Amino acid sequence: MSGDVILSVRNLGVDFPMGRRTFTAADGVSFDLERGETFSLVGESGSGKTTIGRAIMRIHPAARGEILFEGEPASGPIPRERERRIRQKVQMIFQDPMASLNERAKVDYIVSEGLLNFHLFQNDAERRAKVEQALLEVGLLPEFASRFPHEFSGGQRQRIGIARALVMEPELIIADEPISALDVSIRAQVINLMNRLKRDRRLTYLFIAHDLSVVRFISDRIAVIRRGRLVELAKSERLFERPLHPYTRSLLSAVPVPDPDVERAKRHLAYDPATQDQGTAPPSWREPEPGHFLLATDEEARRWAEEVPEV
Repeated sequence: MSGDVILSVRNLGVDFPMGRRTFTAADGVSFDLERGETFSLVGESGSGKTTIGRAIMRIHPAARGEILFEGEPASGPIPRERERRIRQKVQMIFQDPMASLNERAKVDYIVSEGLLNFHLFQNDAERRAKVEQALLEVGLLPEFASRFPHEFSGGQRQRIGIARALVMEPELIIADEPISALDVSIRAQVINLMNRLKRDRRLTYLFIAHDLSVVRFISDRIAVIRRGRLVELAKSERLFERPLHPYTRSLLSAVPVPDPDVERAKRHLAYDPATQDQGTAPPSWREPEPGHFLLATDEEARRWAEEVPEV
């Protein structure tokens, strides 16, 4: 990693109105993304990870805290030119490639829609050339531009979604569970494609997922989120070597092992929030070891460190 921070999220909170009440989808979320890294946000369904990604994209407004892109505000009211740059340089790959593509539009229009909105071409020949180059980069033939989304497989549709993001020449891509809707055999292809594009284009990824086994091999760092709050953050391999928070250990115990004997003997750990410290002091963000962060009280941090010996 370069040490150059491209995105900073500081005490982010996102609320949704529910009649007379308010539902808090994310609260007190803080992290930095360094340019060129893959930072994964992992949690079960409903944990708030997609909400955070959409808040960074300015789809959902931030109720509290702030988001900085390249050191400048990216949340709340910002100048029009700044918002234009963010919308061009921060792109999103969506979970369901079928739902995110316009069924009535040809691939040529789908991929070039951003180019049209931002006027990023001099003439139609240049626009077509950019679309063809984006399709080639994701492993699709240029002649596919004249087809409709329903003519493609799930993996091919996701490649179209990636091409739509790439054509904007982004610096940061938010990948919202980009492989969860794909067959197992296709997932590896898409992950390998994203890794190659990251290397060739020097991209930065915020990778959102619910499966820790997937993000292990694509991530530089992993943050675990539960009920809208980050509970643990560490380098990828370190999180697997020494998961401290009980919730992280519960998620890891649920990862299937492709060996029937090992899988039968494996012990699944159920996470029970009632076992956490119920003292008057609320849990806080602390660093029990360099680069490894944990949401815990003093007593919890001490106890959990004893439960998971140093590796």
